[in-house]
Amino acid sequence: MPPLRPSTDVHPVTDFRANTSAVIERLHATRRPVILTQHGRTAAVLLDPRVYEDLLDEVELLRDRAISEAQIAAGQVIPHEEVVRRMREKYSLQ
Repeated sequence: MPPLRPSTDVHPVTDFRANTSAVIERLHATRRPVILTQHGRTAAVLLDPRVYEDLLDEVELLRDRAISEAQIAAGQVIPHEEVVRRMREKYSLQ
């Protein structure tokens, strides 16, 4: 995700309401998040759908990695040779 630029990526909700199409077009073009503020505080963050999907994929990968590392630390592993033997047996490979 490209870095946030406060000078162009932070907008009051009222500006967003008045210029929704332009803000969304810029969001898609730059792939940078848009921060919407209300009464001077962050109210919402808009993301390009592709950026959002990329973030979800990254979170899923990191969770899978954490699970894998915990399983390794707990000794819940199968040696490579055993996996190969099981696969050959299961699929009748020699």
